[in-house]
Formats: sequence, structure tokens, C-alpha cells
Amino acid sequence: MYEDCKESTGDYYFLCDTEGAWGIVLESLAAVGIVVTVMLLLAFLFLMRRVQDCAHWNVLPTQFLFLLGVLGLFGLAFAFIIQLNQQTAPIRYFLFGVLFALCFSCLLAHASNLVKLVRGRASFSWTTILCIAIGVSLLQTIIAIEYVTLIMTRGGMFVHMTPYQLNVDFVVLLVYVLFLMALTFFVSKTTFCGPCENWKQHGRLIFVTVLVSIIIWVVWISMLMRGNTQLQRQPQWDDPVICIALVTNAWVFLLLYIVPELCILYRSCQQDCPLPGNACPLPTYQRSFRAENQELSRARDSDGAEEDVALTAYGSPHSAADC
Repeated sequence: MYEDCKESTGDYYFLCDTEGAWGIVLESLAAVGIVVTVMLLLAFLFLMRRVQDCAHWNVLPTQFLFLLGVLGLFGLAFAFIIQLNQQTAPIRYFLFGVLFALCFSCLLAHASNLVKLVRGRASFSWTTILCIAIGVSLLQTIIAIEYVTLIMTRGGMFVHMTPYQLNVDFVVLLVYVLFLMALTFFVSKTTFCGPCENWKQHGRLIFVTVLVSIIIWVVWISMLMRGNTQLQRQPQWDDPVICIALVTNAWVFLLLYIVPELCILYRSCQQDCPLPGNACPLPTYQRSFRAENQELSRARDSDGAEEDVALTAYGSPHSAADC
């Protein structure tokens, strides 16, 4: 009966498999993630109109794009619950790398802007931050398009490949995403150095998010390339491993980065004045230069006051005599 039911549902069996419930659990988590992400998108749209500090507002369009990427990740989970076929293969190979590249590019663009802010410099414009995020992710898009085109022109060559060869191709296709993760990790570490403490909390959020993402990727790639083979669970565990990593990483993006950022944004909107993000201590040479200017101004004011007193004292006897 189990086999008859499996044959009748075909590629969509894991969407309703009650014995191997991983598909049902993951699709439930993905569906909840879609709803939560849409709510966060609406919250960002609402708060964007109330932010007064330009340095905070400039990163909001990039964070909105990041949320769209996370929304795509949750939707992509269903392509891994459905078995590999002519329809799901191009979606898997194209969107997995492109969506993750977009998310990590947004984090990289935000971290690059924070490197300036923690040192007391002016923020990039919102168009510059957004262009950095889109431009950095473009290379992964080109790589994925070329690979999917190769698959389609060869008539679905994945059908004739072994599970191990498919896994190798899938991981090799994500090398640029791994590079983006590593680059974002090191750039986020540099945000810890600088006099502006208020901006460092954003850098810490990015650092923790990328660190946990790296751990997730190391685990699922290890399982996909070696663990499943050693446990003699290949290809049965291949799709569950990738799908679990996909949904878990998408929730990490929401819980460790977006939700705290939204809380910071909400607190800033509750204040009457802009966030004290730019109210950080000036560099030493600027502080000393400003102090010298203030001393010179006070000296000029005191000298002018003494001259006025002397002239008044000198001219008063003549005025009395004239009267």
C-alpha cells in the first residue's frame, strides 16, 4: 500500500508523506517563513517613512531587497521537497545560488557601509549601497544562467548522471557564494574597529548571521559530499539535507539579522530626534583642531571686550566735560 501510494503521487509524494514526515515539516516551516517575511516587508515599508536619520535610511532599500531574497529562499524549499525532474532541476540549480548570492551581497553592502560609519565618516548613498548589493550578486546569476542553459540544451543531462556527480555539480556551482560568505565575514569583523559604538551593534548582527550561515553550509556540504555516502543514505538523504539547510539558513537570516534590525529601527522611530548613530566621538585630530579653534575664538572675544572697556574708560571724561 505504501508503494502504491508513492507511485500514484509520483514526484510530489514527499509533500504528503506521513511516514517520512520531513517534507511536511519543512513545507510547514517554509510556509510560516513566507508569511513572516511578508509581514516584515510590510513593517519595513511602514517604518521607512518615519526614519529621520539619513545614515539609517540609506541601508533600508538594501534590507528590503534582502527580505525579497529570503522570501525567495522559503519559496524555493518546495522545489527540493518535490523530487528532481525536468521542471525542478533548472529551478534548483538557478535560484539556489542566485538567491543566496543576493542575500550575502546585501549583507556585504551593509557591512561595507558600516566600515565607514564606525569611523565617523559619511554614509554611502542608498543608490550606492543598493548597486553594490546587486552588482556583487550578478556574477552568480551569470554562472547559473550558463549552467542551466547547458542543462537545457543537452536535453536534461542530469538524468544520465549519478547522484554523486549531481552533488558535485551543485556544490561547484556555489563556489562564488562561498567566496561571498567568506568576504562578508571578514568585512563584518572590521566593523568592530572604530570610535562610533552605536554602529557596531549592526556589524555584530551581520557577523553572527554570517558565522552561523557558514556553520550550516559546512555541515550540509559535508553531509552531501561524504556523510550520506558513508551512511549509505545517498540519494535518499540528498534532497532533505539541502532543503533543511535552505530553510534553516532562511530562518537564521530573519531571526539573527532582520528582526533585530527591525527592533533597532522601531526604537529610532519612537524618538523625537534622529538616532544618535552619527553622534559618535570625533577622531583625535578633529577634536584637538576643534578645541584650538574654540580657544582662539574665546581669546578673540576676550581681547575685543578688553578693548571696548578701555575705549569706554578713555572717552568718558571728555563726554562729561562736554556736558
